[in-house]
Amino acid sequence: MNKTRAYPQLRLLFLAIIFALTCTEASAQKAYIPNFGSNTVSVINTATNTIIATVAVGAGSRPMGVSVSPDGSKVYITNYSSANVSVINTATNTVTATVGVGSSPFGVCVSPDGSRVYVSNNSSANVSVINAATNTVTATVGVGSVPYGVSVSPDGSKVYVANYNSDNVSVINTATNTVTATVGVGTGPYGLSLSPDGSKLYVANNNSSNVSVINTATNTLATSVGAGLYPYGVSVSPDGSKVYVTNYGGNTVSVINTATNTVTATVGVGTNPIGVSVSPDGSKAYVANNTSGNVSVINTATNAVTATVAVGSNPYAIGNFIGPAPAAVPVPTLSQWAMILLGLLMGGLALIQLWRRRVIGN
Repeated sequence: MNKTRAYPQLRLLFLAIIFALTCTEASAQKAYIPNFGSNTVSVINTATNTIIATVAVGAGSRPMGVSVSPDGSKVYITNYSSANVSVINTATNTVTATVGVGSSPFGVCVSPDGSRVYVSNNSSANVSVINAATNTVTATVGVGSVPYGVSVSPDGSKVYVANYNSDNVSVINTATNTVTATVGVGTGPYGLSLSPDGSKLYVANNNSSNVSVINTATNTLATSVGAGLYPYGVSVSPDGSKVYVTNYGGNTVSVINTATNTVTATVGVGTNPIGVSVSPDGSKAYVANNTSGNVSVINTATNAVTATVAVGSNPYAIGNFIGPAPAAVPVPTLSQWAMILLGLLMGGLALIQLWRRRVIGN
């Protein structure tokens, strides 16, 4: 076999390898962790629990909040110190736009149809409404004092905002961009998360160390559940059966059974956990540990930490930071598998022949 004849076979080998790598990357689900101290966003492949990219969002920007668009194509990051929002293209892991908002932006969420982005501004005591198509602010809604967490209902009709200094939650009508209700909760509400059907809102009260459960149909407080010391982040499992709450002061995560509104497990994680997100299949909960600079991965079936991923400095990650389940990768047909195997075989033989010609001279 001469060198010229070997080249097509080598190309078959390379194509087979590229195909396999493409399938692996396409099926990867990702978590996006804003690092307050590093001014970056760490991108985690949740299949391997490894960092696959680090995205800079600007010197001194102090990123905190995060929300992945419903289709997984964009990630919105609130930059606390630079008063803007970075828009990351998830295909290239690059910042494609920066949108100016209010003062000290913190929480962020995206409407179910991906058309609007809602950002809570701490120092401005308001919420900026961004048109996702044009990356411009189209409305500003006044809320309570020092708003933190923000969440949108599954039908997109309401947005809920936790007001830390007001000890309440503002309910915004998204059709009119007006506050239509205010619900009293515990002391120092911080993070919040809705049940999948939108019927319940879970609010972590930082200073009263409990979780308020709001009936969203009546906008009334249904009950309160004791948590650990200084709860911050909240995430509800996809089936609505469990709520995961980070306890900043206790270095733990409380697991709440939503049927009984009781804590059924407490999981030790890293130092000063803040953000938490449950994977779309409900099998894992990812926890951003602010002081230890890493992410704990909890197996939700066993409530055990199965991995720890080092990220940037002082990760916050308040919001939904895990992308949607990736589209199924088409399974190759038998003929395609045959071509792949043939490519690997012929490419391997070509490499052997080239090696023999160079080393053995045969």
